[in-house]
Amino acid sequence: MVKRDIREMVERVSWFSPIDYEILEFFEDHDILASPKVIGVNIDYDRQYTSKRCRVLLDEGLLDQAQSGIYMLSDRGRSFLAGEVDPDTLERS
Repeated sequence: MVKRDIREMVERVSWFSPIDYEILEFFEDHDILASPKVIGVNIDYDRQYTSKRCRVLLDEGLLDQAQSGIYMLSDRGRSFLAGEVDPDTLERS
């Protein structure tokens, strides 16, 4: 499958904030476990806001939590980035 542009997918997910794209892109570029502080420093966002958005992405299944406050890209997140998850399935009720 051809990888779609994540910006195109993000625009179709109405609840995404600009930081959500940055967080997912960070994990796509760095296959590591990371805290909101580490992520925030690398994407130039405040730690508290990064933490809040990581929890939202965790709730939606796009991130996993290795331990409290340490995140990684989930299998669903990888599938989303690969264009294998329809953005419409991510719409919150």
